[in-house]
Amino acid sequence: MWPQTYDPLGNAVLSTLLAALPVVVLLGTLGVLRWSAHMAALVGLATSLVVAIVVFGMPAPMALATAAFGGAYGLFPIGWIVLNVIFLYQLTEARGLFTTLRESITHITRDRRLQLLLVAFCFGAFFEGAAGFGTPVAVTAAILIGLGFSPLAASGLSLIANTAPVAFGALGTPIIALQSVTELDLMDLSAMVGRQLPVFSIIIPFWLIWAFAGFRGMVQIWPAVLVAGVAFAVPQFLVSNYHGPWLVDVVAAVVSMGAVALFLKVWQPSELWLKTGNESNAPVVPDAPRAYSGREVRQAWMPWIILSVIVFAWGLPQVKALLDGISILRFPVPELHNLVMRTPPVVAEARPEAAVFALNWLSATGSGIFVASLIAGLVMGFSLWDLMKHYWRTLLLVRYSLLTISAMMAIGYTTRYSGLDATMGLAFAQTGYFYPIFGTMLGWLGVALTGSDTSSNVLFGSLQRITAEQLDLSPTLMAAANSSGGVMGKMIDAQSIVVASTATKWFGHEGDILRYVFFHSLVLAFLVGVLVFLQAYVPPFTWMVVQ
Repeated sequence: MWPQTYDPLGNAVLSTLLAALPVVVLLGTLGVLRWSAHMAALVGLATSLVVAIVVFGMPAPMALATAAFGGAYGLFPIGWIVLNVIFLYQLTEARGLFTTLRESITHITRDRRLQLLLVAFCFGAFFEGAAGFGTPVAVTAAILIGLGFSPLAASGLSLIANTAPVAFGALGTPIIALQSVTELDLMDLSAMVGRQLPVFSIIIPFWLIWAFAGFRGMVQIWPAVLVAGVAFAVPQFLVSNYHGPWLVDVVAAVVSMGAVALFLKVWQPSELWLKTGNESNAPVVPDAPRAYSGREVRQAWMPWIILSVIVFAWGLPQVKALLDGISILRFPVPELHNLVMRTPPVVAEARPEAAVFALNWLSATGSGIFVASLIAGLVMGFSLWDLMKHYWRTLLLVRYSLLTISAMMAIGYTTRYSGLDATMGLAFAQTGYFYPIFGTMLGWLGVALTGSDTSSNVLFGSLQRITAEQLDLSPTLMAAANSSGGVMGKMIDAQSIVVASTATKWFGHEGDILRYVFFHSLVLAFLVGVLVFLQAYVPPFTWMVVQ
């Protein structure tokens, strides 16, 4: 049994700085030195192992087992999702259906700002709610590229848009995980997050269009942007507060898409915006989009409808439990399972950390996507041999992305089991009265580091509850803040950036994407922190806190 220590140097400042070193190395090599994502992640992993073993005293075999555990989780289930959704995209592109799909959107509007709103915010939110784990960024970035957006704009804007839905992504997985580590009421957590993120569900569409078209360009279409945001925020609040976390994004996205499409039948901007970021400052008038028949449009959307239906059904608790019952395999990790002792003040009482790799090969979201891809491929007329060839090509295409994701998760697991994450978290807890802001930023840091709101909630959820109770704050408020603040870190984590660069085929430019979105991520996370601060201390915002 190895007990974690959170101040190995006897100096909290130095211990915290060294605990943060893997994060600094990762983001520095990626954003400043412009290394490729997989090299930056591997160096960040090496740094985390050195700090864990040399500074924090973690036994080397245990540290290596931790990295292997995280790497395996990066490949399955996360990498498994990315691989299969890109596979489906490659199939639709090979059949020319993706061209039909993206051009069918231009029949709703040819204005690039409104296309961005429909694709990145509305459509992306639907995929976040249905699948999560990088799926929406992969899909929307690819669509925007097809619509003529530059690789940087397609990648960065997809990342900015994929924020407000993240806490309820993959049928509420982050909230469910948060409940499991905090032991707070699931409905209370769902309701609390549902009283924070709807504010930003209104802000994000305006922010998105402003980032793309500037303030004047945003003001010109503010009615449509407001419709998209409000039509998403209201169902998000209602479903999260009165039903639970499972269907929040799916319902909100469908309502938002429908509301915008109907609104554009009676309203269009006075000035048509045709620039996509690839042109010069002067607008370039594209050719009129081809008129597709209703049958052709349905065929183009059919693979994604198949994907949505199957993934939705795959994620239902009853279906998931049934599939788990006949397929799940659990492997306790040697040299690690129940051998790391989490100690106060991170937990109320010292307890061992479990380390069990669950190979839910049938119930995993990626397996649902794989089945949907096979069915959609057969519907599109591919033979089994053709599907095998396209799958192999997709695997070659995303091999470096899978390596990056695996290394990133290895870093996240190493920081968790070695106690580096807790050391950083305890530093945030010293902020006292301002903890609602810094606790929110801790969630942002967790997602930026691990690439997952779910993982951030697992890492810091318990710490948020303990710290909140020590500071006489609502533990439900601060646990929810970890998830709500974390969503803004989603746009800068290496996993999401790699997914975006892969979907846009803009390999080797991950650093450019990071620099594009970093300011947006930081400012939006701080604004979430300000809202949480107001909810903690300032009437009338305090009434929003779930009692």
